[in-house]
Amino acid sequence: MDLGLKDRRALVTAASRGLGRACAEALAAEGAEVFISSRDAAAIEKTGNAIRAAGWFAADVSKPGGPEGLVEQARARLGGLDILVVNAGGPPPGTFQSTPLESWEAAFHLTLMSAVRLVKAAVSDLKQSGQGRIVFITSISIRQPIGNLILSNSVRASVAGLAKTLSRELAPDGVTVNSLAPDGILTDRIRELKLSGANSPMGRFGDPAEFGAACAFLCSKQAGYITGQTLGVDGGSLLGVH
Repeated sequence: MDLGLKDRRALVTAASRGLGRACAEALAAEGAEVFISSRDAAAIEKTGNAIRAAGWFAADVSKPGGPEGLVEQARARLGGLDILVVNAGGPPPGTFQSTPLESWEAAFHLTLMSAVRLVKAAVSDLKQSGQGRIVFITSISIRQPIGNLILSNSVRASVAGLAKTLSRELAPDGVTVNSLAPDGILTDRIRELKLSGANSPMGRFGDPAEFGAACAFLCSKQAGYITGQTLGVDGGSLLGVH
């Protein structure tokens, strides 16, 4: 199936590894011109060369000015934007009682405000695209809270609210807005949390490439009437019925 992504201009954040890289690779494989970023200059350059990205830039999207500068770099390199994949590293683990107050503010800027600033900076390009796509990478925690992840459970849910609201606001401009909610995809984050793939209904971890394929589909021409949705990429681990 031709996903209609050839020469589409995409910005993918936090893409030096893990889920962001998987999305960038999938888009590039479909012929998109992909611009990637992360905070680590050496890592993003290495990934950029490996996946033959159209360009890359080191940026800290949790800091004011970071997302705006990144979008400007991507726009200058690509000549505009058709796709924005919003990703950021997860907040640190912890319970409510073990998490200091200052960590809440840091998580707010890392997870929510980075998304707000990226969309704010890119939305004019996406509205002009004719096939504008926004994909937020969130977590199963927006539907099913995870123990010892109080920050992720709380702040990622606000991104889901942002995505749903944006989907209605931007629908008249032909821009779709969706979220991907992963669980059990084998990344460094999963290794850090020491989770087991045996707990999945499928008895295994998901491959990052499977997650990237879902992202590419949501960015595709065929997904033009899918918006405001949260797609679980979780091997069936969500217990809820919706």
